[in-house]
Amino acid sequence: MVPVRLIGPRLAIREFHHTPEDVDALHAVFGDPEACRHLPFEPRDRETCADQVEQFLEEAEKDDREVYRLAVTRLADADDPARAVPIGNVALGLASHRSASLGYALRRDAWGLGYAGELVGLLRDFAFGPLGLHRLEARVAVDNAASVRVLTRAGFRLEGRVRHDFRRSDGWHDAYQYALLSDDPLSDDPEGESPGDPPGEGG
Repeated sequence: MVPVRLIGPRLAIREFHHTPEDVDALHAVFGDPEACRHLPFEPRDRETCADQVEQFLEEAEKDDREVYRLAVTRLADADDPARAVPIGNVALGLASHRSASLGYALRRDAWGLGYAGELVGLLRDFAFGPLGLHRLEARVAVDNAASVRVLTRAGFRLEGRVRHDFRRSDGWHDAYQYALLSDDPLSDDPEGESPGDPPGEGG
């Protein structure tokens, strides 16, 4: 495995570690009903999050890696981003024809600070640069206005509405599908969030 490490102005994206701190960090997002309100699954317990971290590490070890599930840390939280406690996670799932789906989720105390826009920019550059992809897709719950703003400010274009894209205990949910091509013009507003925005999840 060649570990992924992406550095932005305030954030770093790295591989998950098999540590209690990283499991707790994932659970702080996926176990919080409000933080995963727009995600396509119900809140998860810590044991499930521990299993997921193990799965992330197994996926990273594959010779032909098909998915990148990565931890997000703040540069200000540690001298070495690899030792900082994650504040969220991102995902990049590779598909056919040089395409991938993009997703992200942040801990509640990291909302409204423009982090999602920075994350999308880092993943976009990674996808269109080292990975050589041509198309990025992101699906967003129709009531997730914050993620819609993040993606549109990053240059993603709305392609349509996917009916009953995912199901939760309260029923079926529609999603918007957005996409960005490697030759689309890039946005000059990378921050993507305004103060007070709730969290986002694309993909």
